[in-house]
Amino acid sequence: CQDTPATVDVKREHGYVFEVPATATGLVDPVPLKAMGRFDHEAVCIDPRSGDVYLTEDQEDGLFYRFIPTTPGRLVDGGRLQALVLKGAPGADTSNNTTRLWALGDWRETEWVDLEDVEAPNGDLRQRGRAAGAAIFQGGEGVYWGDGELYFTAKKGGPIQRGQVLRYVPAADGRSGRVQLFLESADEKIWNMGDNLTVAPWGHLIVCEDNYSKEIRNHLKGVTPDGRVYTIGRNVFQGNSELAGCCFSPDASVLFVNVQYPGITLAITGPWDRIRTA
Repeated sequence: CQDTPATVDVKREHGYVFEVPATATGLVDPVPLKAMGRFDHEAVCIDPRSGDVYLTEDQEDGLFYRFIPTTPGRLVDGGRLQALVLKGAPGADTSNNTTRLWALGDWRETEWVDLEDVEAPNGDLRQRGRAAGAAIFQGGEGVYWGDGELYFTAKKGGPIQRGQVLRYVPAADGRSGRVQLFLESADEKIWNMGDNLTVAPWGHLIVCEDNYSKEIRNHLKGVTPDGRVYTIGRNVFQGNSELAGCCFSPDASVLFVNVQYPGITLAITGPWDRIRTA
C-alpha cells in the first residue's frame, strides 16, 4: 500500500495498492491496482469467504473502504470500490473528538456507498465519499480479519485523540453490516495511538502503538475479547519509534514485530499460555 498520493514526476502517480505474491522468489512487476482507489492507503485485509478487500485511509478525515473484486482472488481484474456509511447518520464523524456520536461498546447499522472516479486525479476521493454519505474515521491504520469479523484502528480517534478500535461484522447479504466502537482511549498510559494489529489465535488483539513521544514509550498491547487492555512489551530502543507489522507464525508459536528504527524484526516466543488467560 502506498501511504501517499503525492506525485513526484509527471509520468507516474502514487497512492495505489500493489499485489506481491507471498510465493514470489524475486522482483515482480509493479502493477498498480487502480480500481482499488488512489488515496493515502494504510492497510488491507481480505474476507476469505467472499474475497472482498477492506482498506483503511491514513487521514484525519479518512474513510473506511471495501473493494468487491470482479474475480475473487484476482484483484488485477478490477472491481467496485465502496465506502462505509452509518445508517441514519450520513457523513458521520465517528471520532468523538468534539461531539460524542456513540459510546464505548455501541453498535451502529451500516451500509455501503459506491464511489466514482476512484483514481481521483484531484486527490478528493474521501471528500466526495463523505458528501455521498460515508462516515469518517480519524487516522485509519491497521486492519485485520478475525473469525467472521474484522478490527481496524483509528489512531487519533477518541476525546483525547489517543485512539479507537472498531469492530465490523458484515451481514450475510453482503450489502450491509454492523460496526462497533470496541475500544476508545481515555488514558494515554493505557492506550497510546494503536496502529498495526493482528488477531491472536486465541482471540485477543495484539496491537502496536505508534506515538513518537518523549514522555510515554510505545508498547505492544493486548486486548481481550471484552475490551481489557494489557501490556506485552515496551520499546526500549533510542528514539521510541513505532512498532509495526505484528503477525504470528503459522504454528502460532512466534509473534513477529518490526521496530521501524533501527529497522529490526523481533521474534517473540511468549509465554503465550500465560497471556491466553489474561
